[in-house]
Amino acid sequence: MLGIILQITQGTPVVQDTVNQVVQATTQAPTQVSLSLWELILKGGVIMIPIFICSLLAVYFFIERFIALRKAGKSDKNFMNNIEMLVSDMKLDAAKTMCKNTNTPVSRMVEKGLARIGRPINDIERNIESVGKYEVSKLERNMKILGIVAGIAPMLGFIGTIMGVIKIFYNISLTNNMSIGSISGGLYEKMITSAAGLIVGVLAYVGYNYLSILLDKVIFRLEDAGIEFMDILQKEA
Repeated sequence: MLGIILQITQGTPVVQDTVNQVVQATTQAPTQVSLSLWELILKGGVIMIPIFICSLLAVYFFIERFIALRKAGKSDKNFMNNIEMLVSDMKLDAAKTMCKNTNTPVSRMVEKGLARIGRPINDIERNIESVGKYEVSKLERNMKILGIVAGIAPMLGFIGTIMGVIKIFYNISLTNNMSIGSISGGLYEKMITSAAGLIVGVLAYVGYNYLSILLDKVIFRLEDAGIEFMDILQKEA
């Protein structure tokens, strides 16, 4: 086959030129057009603004709740032992001072129980449970915003894509230009909003569930401290 091509190219100069042009066209590397991340974001359109705001909210409230939960989750292993020693020695004021200086959800719950010493056990237990529920509600206060962002951001992305597709087909109806280039060129730009919304939504969802795990650990420590404190009171009684 190669020999036939060589004979043809040697016999006819015109054919030789044509073959050379074909070879050059096939061997020439296609030009690649690259876009930066900022250019892609700009091509997303106006809908990228609320998606960007959602991303800022997700980052801010994740960091804020993460710090609060890590602080609430820190506990002194000797805290309940010291409380037991002070209660057994009837040094209630010293125990209350220790709770105020510790300043954690567990210490505030125990402090409430210490202030109710002298009342019936059931009354003390109800007060401790109410303080524990209040502390949990404070810890999960802003976590719902992450859940909202995880649901809204993908919807905003889909809305931006649908609006872009509507605009593309509207322009086609005006120009009657059904070329693949005109459709794909506008469509890939509108898919940027869907990708951005999904990314923000997934990150917010992961952050929300991670904070939920940390919150569950704090709740477990509150319940454990409440049970241990009630055992101390019953033993002393």
